Amino acid sequence: MKLTVVGGGSTYTPELIDGFARLRDTLPVEELVLVDPSEERLELVGGLARRILARQGHPGTIVTTNDLDRAVEGADAVLLQLRVGGQAAREQDETWPLECGCVGQETTGAGGLAKALRTVPVVLDVAERVRRTNPDAWIIDFTNPVGIVTRALLQAGHKAVGLCNVAIGLQRKFAALLDVAPADVHLDHVGLNHLTWETGARLHGPEGEDVLPRLLAGHGDTIAADLRLPRPLLDRLGLVPSYYLRYFYAHDEVVRELRAKPSRASEVAEMERRLLSLYADPALDEKPELLAKRGGAYYSEAAVDLAAALLTGTGSPYQVVNTRNDGTLPFLPDDAVIEVQAAVSRKGPTPLPVTPLDPLCAGLTAQVTAYEDLALRAALHGGRDRVFKALLAHPLIGQFGYAEQLTDRLIAHNREHLAWA
Repeated sequence: MKLTVVGGGSTYTPELIDGFARLRDTLPVEELVLVDPSEERLELVGGLARRILARQGHPGTIVTTNDLDRAVEGADAVLLQLRVGGQAAREQDETWPLECGCVGQETTGAGGLAKALRTVPVVLDVAERVRRTNPDAWIIDFTNPVGIVTRALLQAGHKAVGLCNVAIGLQRKFAALLDVAPADVHLDHVGLNHLTWETGARLHGPEGEDVLPRLLAGHGDTIAADLRLPRPLLDRLGLVPSYYLRYFYAHDEVVRELRAKPSRASEVAEMERRLLSLYADPALDEKPELLAKRGGAYYSEAAVDLAAALLTGTGSPYQVVNTRNDGTLPFLPDDAVIEVQAAVSRKGPTPLPVTPLDPLCAGLTAQVTAYEDLALRAALHGGRDRVFKALLAHPLIGQFGYAEQLTDRLIAHNREHLAWA
């Protein structure tokens, strides 16, 4: 079995390699290809990847290359973990929206739109190359904004599934609070990527007892503290929002916080410098502890589980993925990409039925879906008016004056990545 990681020079990659090594019985990978335009990063990350496999006795081969066509040829699955523009572009995404009083964040709001505009054309080019060399390969997208990127891939007819680590992180936290194995917790997870709610937490599968009320009653303070949201809000909602909902439920508070401290991008850039220095040590043969602070917790486990289900029919029977709506949420278009529990097999994901969403959640979901549709149009076709309409539609912006200012700033800061600009 051959897997290719596009963006394999990422500092995330050793987390992924560790997962492939530990879970080799679930997914027997023979060849893992890391492709990246940065030869320097590939050398460091590829060297550590080989040492991790050797330490854990994995017989697989690590190949590094900057030749994308060679990398994807014959691959059974291609994993996308791109960051177009690198941390420098992320730094901009997190700062110029704050100048207008809006949240500066890399996956939502104006910053998220900027990332989508940079990313979608590049991902679609990669996907076309995969289709030319190996049309049967699955594309697993971990590249943000996952919902918009996955929708672009699916609309273009690619065999694609989007993946995020929010759900698996919550599953692990709930399991620890309940003192059960993570596999025993099934989340009723519903919404859009980075806009989801846990409407239930069931023991032993989708038909099991819903213990979310027990979790909120007994551990509500702990859960609220993790989300940095007030406990009374969780009690009133009767469900658990993802931590990304804080940008919506506490927007002004978040803006004040972001203005008062260094950007997350600057923190990550410094962390990456330290990680690459560690990766250069020929004695290092396991992922360093510092990597856990980089983000992407449990990414490797989620990726291995999803790839195993798609390629071998093994792995967990139900997984949270980003896939076509196709009537699952009846108030959204069929071609919208939603993030829900699905039965995953070699044929792909089939969303499980969901309990009808409360109007509070459904309304926000519908509005952000409309924004994502406009964002994708702007990413595919360009143009200032399309960018403006997407920004005006976003619930974190929604005012003419803000949308005008943000449109100008977005184009100015991303001109080198926008062919139409």
